[in-house]
Amino acid sequence: MRKILFTSVLLSLALPIIVLADCPPGSVCIENPLTATSFEAIVGNGIDFIFKIAVVLAPLMVIFGGFLFLTAGGNAEQINRAKNLLIWTAIGFLVVLLSKGILAIINQILGVRGG
Repeated sequence: MRKILFTSVLLSLALPIIVLADCPPGSVCIENPLTATSFEAIVGNGIDFIFKIAVVLAPLMVIFGGFLFLTAGGNAEQINRAKNLLIWTAIGFLVVLLSKGILAIINQILGVRGG
């Protein structure tokens, strides 16, 4: 009970600091480091970041899967592993490629502009 009371008092004392977080005129303020100002823009930036990473990683995974396939030497387990790697790389890259289209469709359904 004492911890709850202490936490409540501490949070209520911190509330004015949170409320007055806006930068008053004439003082030095920290600008928002994010370029996004809405949830839709943040999701779009996240998808763009994942897209850029996938464009680099997908060819590397295909090369690695091909290397596994070529060096299997008749080992059925390694051939199966290489096939699974190539299949899941293709599926993952397809999902990443379609994510921009899916985001555009969802934005259109929800009526979001410019996302």
